[in-house]
Amino acid sequence: MRAADAAEKVTVARPELLKSYKQELLGLLGETEQIELRWHLALMVPRLELTRPERERAAATLQRYLEDRSSIVKTFALQGLADLARQDSNLREPALQALEESLRTGTAAMKARARKLLKVLKSCGPFGSH
Repeated sequence: MRAADAAEKVTVARPELLKSYKQELLGLLGETEQIELRWHLALMVPRLELTRPERERAAATLQRYLEDRSSIVKTFALQGLADLARQDSNLREPALQALEESLRTGTAAMKARARKLLKVLKSCGPFGSH
């Protein structure tokens, strides 16, 4: 958990540091049951240079994270979905649906994050980029 926390914080500014760990991070995203690791991976994986199939698999996993018992995991899954949707227009509509659903049924933190992310995604052009 501490390593994931450090990696997540450092890669905000230096996402290229994740490059050589891409396959391991993608594998962990789909396999880990650890709440703390899930929330850090939800933020880190969208920072990777992913192929379209990898983005789609990551988005599907993050959609499953929305069912997690941890509201932090769910909140950061929303962030990850929005980040992926900004990179791939095919992921935009499912991300918008998840954000709108979170506005209706999510925790206070999820609702606040969803409001912020909806503004960002709706301000993007038709292909999900600024």
